[in-house]
Amino acid sequence: MYQKSTLDNGLRILTSTMPQTHSVTVSFFIGTGSRYETDSHAGVSHFIEHLCFRGTAKRPTARDISTAIEGVGGILNGGTDKELTVYWCKVARPYLELTLDVLIDMLINSRFDPEDLEKERQVIIEEINMSNDSPSQRVGMLIDGLLWPEHPLGRDIAGSRDSVSNITREFMLDYLATHYQPGNTVVAVAGDIQHQEMVNMVNKVLGKWTGRKSQAEYLTFKENKFPRLRIENRELEQVHLCLALPGLPLLHPKRFAADLLNVILGDGMSSRLFTNIRDKLGLAYSISSYVDHFLDAGSLIIGAGVDAKNLNLALKAITEELALLRETIPESELKKAREYSKGRLLLRMEDSRSVAGWIGGQELLTGQILTVDEVVSIIDQVTTEELQQLAREVLTGEKLRLAIVGPVSPEAPLEELLKL
Repeated sequence: MYQKSTLDNGLRILTSTMPQTHSVTVSFFIGTGSRYETDSHAGVSHFIEHLCFRGTAKRPTARDISTAIEGVGGILNGGTDKELTVYWCKVARPYLELTLDVLIDMLINSRFDPEDLEKERQVIIEEINMSNDSPSQRVGMLIDGLLWPEHPLGRDIAGSRDSVSNITREFMLDYLATHYQPGNTVVAVAGDIQHQEMVNMVNKVLGKWTGRKSQAEYLTFKENKFPRLRIENRELEQVHLCLALPGLPLLHPKRFAADLLNVILGDGMSSRLFTNIRDKLGLAYSISSYVDHFLDAGSLIIGAGVDAKNLNLALKAITEELALLRETIPESELKKAREYSKGRLLLRMEDSRSVAGWIGGQELLTGQILTVDEVVSIIDQVTTEELQQLAREVLTGEKLRLAIVGPVSPEAPLEELLKL
């Protein structure tokens, strides 16, 4: 499915040849994100990502950069997460060399112009304001704070208005030099390409790229005492809630079983939560669950929007579904979850961007890449007994956390409902 080469400077190049496609996706994965930051400089990874789109010596403005790719029908974007940052571009095959040139120019030659920096600082503050004004996004931030209190994993990736206001250009350039280095970077390319062709192209431009030898470190997470409830009172039409439990880290041997458990619980319109909370009880328009896997932590999170008068009833119904999941999982339900998971995975692999993300993300975060066939095999081997045991281990009432945004009193006695 993929080939890998490592240049002398430590830069890793991974490719997946997809001769049936007309597109090529090039992704640069950098091993840094919000969990690598201190509280006082929270948001610097995200800030740097924004500024890399602002201009270089060769392409002085953001418009110059975007036009270079959009002018040939391509898509250019980036994203900052808690544990990685990615810059990616998807274009038709004839524009591969242009794509590489643009991405490398952004990563190596960005100007970080002081005037652009101040403009982008305000843009990010407005982005933070927008997220805080969105109840569904805000409740997600609150639940992260309950899952990982006083830890970088519990912070908003964009930082806060105060922390972003305090980030200087000098600090940003020092952070860049520490984290944006060849040994901390993976180039993943998928599409109608050949491996050695890509190695030669990348090596020609980045073979002499050097950086600091020291690797950036992150604060490990250790479970301590935690608050169980956070209510943010707002005059809204709905109560937005997140109910969460700690989950499994990225390399945990039961990680894929946890994913299947989540499919059964709340992933899709045929899941238990959607079927019972929405279809049967009519308590929510939107309800679902998802899992996160980090290097040393994880979570299972249920999100929903309900009428304030139905909040207690909805919470009771959701916790009942969690309790039922510990009691019985029929073979038929596991079979459906297996086929759902495999089908979604195989559909994703038709897209060059997804394939580049698959190989690049795994290489950067874990140093080992499972192929699609290997993951399918793991999924097929999960048994109902394993799922039942995992459900009993993970779904424990004393570890439930609840975040609320909406017309609810901060003194509402909701903590008594956090039990299974």
